[in-house]
Amino acid sequence: MATDPSFIEHALDQSGLAGRLTARKMFGEYGFHLDGKFVAMACDNSFFIKATPALARHGLDLPMRPPYPGAKDYPVADELLDAPEQLRGLLIDTAAELPPPKPKARKPRVES
Repeated sequence: MATDPSFIEHALDQSGLAGRLTARKMFGEYGFHLDGKFVAMACDNSFFIKATPALARHGLDLPMRPPYPGAKDYPVADELLDAPEQLRGLLIDTAAELPPPKPKARKPRVES
């Protein structure tokens, strides 16, 4: 079952990070990027956040499960969609702990 676009809009709205948090379709589901860093994903209308030490600092013990068959377990943060301030803080702290995105490799120009 694919994630509904309305779920994505709800997650973006609840984050309160307009402009900084974006969602992009990835492999039939969605990935969330905060300031260019991949911080979360939505699969089957569930919100999965990257596991970082920020979870423990925020006192969160979220349930874990794979977002799709064959994936490793990720923290399921669905409950935070009803706690916007907590969600926003966790997303910001998660992004702060991740390395900057790698620059995309440029394709070589083909001269004709």
